Amino acid sequence: MLAAQPSASRGTAPRAPDDWSGFLRLFDAYADSDRVVGASVLVMRDGRILDRHDYGWADRAAKQRVDARTIFHWGSITKTLTAISIMQMHDRRGLSLDETITRYVPELRQVHDPYVMIDSITLRMLMSHSAGFQNPTWPYTNGKSWEPFEPTTWNQLVAMMPYQELHFRPGTRYSYSNPGFIYLARVIEQLSGDPWETYVQKNIFAPLELRHSYFGATPYYLAQDRSNNYSIHRDSTGNVVETANGRDFDPGITIPNGGWNAPLTDMAAYTAFLTGAAHDDSTRRRFDVVIPRATLTSMWHPLHPMSETAAAPDSMALSFFVIHRGAATIIGHTGSQAGFRSFLFFNPSTSAAVIAAFNTTNDATPARAAYMRMYEAALGLLR
Repeated sequence: MLAAQPSASRGTAPRAPDDWSGFLRLFDAYADSDRVVGASVLVMRDGRILDRHDYGWADRAAKQRVDARTIFHWGSITKTLTAISIMQMHDRRGLSLDETITRYVPELRQVHDPYVMIDSITLRMLMSHSAGFQNPTWPYTNGKSWEPFEPTTWNQLVAMMPYQELHFRPGTRYSYSNPGFIYLARVIEQLSGDPWETYVQKNIFAPLELRHSYFGATPYYLAQDRSNNYSIHRDSTGNVVETANGRDFDPGITIPNGGWNAPLTDMAAYTAFLTGAAHDDSTRRRFDVVIPRATLTSMWHPLHPMSETAAAPDSMALSFFVIHRGAATIIGHTGSQAGFRSFLFFNPSTSAAVIAAFNTTNDATPARAAYMRMYEAALGLLR
């Protein structure tokens, strides 16, 4: 296993938290035990990266290490872009969050509706995963090589609708739904006249100067920095094997719920925006152009518990997770798509943040306990 490479000193920059070194031991221990090929994590405060830690290979066969330029896939963290886009429409065009989705996606009336409420599902319900749709989202595959990774076209998604149903009364509880954010993307496209990817590029990436963020196929000038992604699984004989899935893959129609590709430096710039860490008037204006601070923070109000147990007091807000650890309220999201996994969390009251990405998913012998120790230690950095 390739040893992790801690980042270089940043001179007079503030130091990483005192428990950072302990967290990194847990990070490496988890990566070792879960057979992670490559990973990276950083800690930041007040918009500045305090330290980062790179582990293993971006591409094992090419002997390419993970480094500061490595581009990971961020999966469902993309949903926060879709939600911010809806809030832009709310502020700029008067779009109500209580508008019904069937006004924009009438095809949803094909879904079986035992509650006779399909026409009452609102944008707010979709943004808070409380619209009544099933979880897991895509229960249609059996692991066959010819089956699609996910629905690749809008027509495929619509064709699935008559074979789905509402699983509970809309607006009453939480149930994670990927296609809900595809439906929200349809709203953005109809109101703006732009494809979702173009809208986000113009209205979020460009003003925030996220120059290495993109969707779909990797641009030529970034191709050398793109991480491969890996799956650990059992073959037909029961042996545990590692498969390299290739640097690019096609998320198809699901890009608005999980298609963001970027290096950690772009994710850090995005997190500086989320925490409001603007150190000059120019940066503050760019942040405000994207979305006013009051609108952004309104997206973090808890709406639905994410668990029915008191031992897991986490909540769903408008696309953001709200996590309570001790006296700290932590905001963020996780991501998982293809072999990539990730998380981004920050404490709004201190502007501390931790961001991590992994290029491997272990479905054969997952190290769940080691992951939870690392995950909780990451949240502990933000208290």
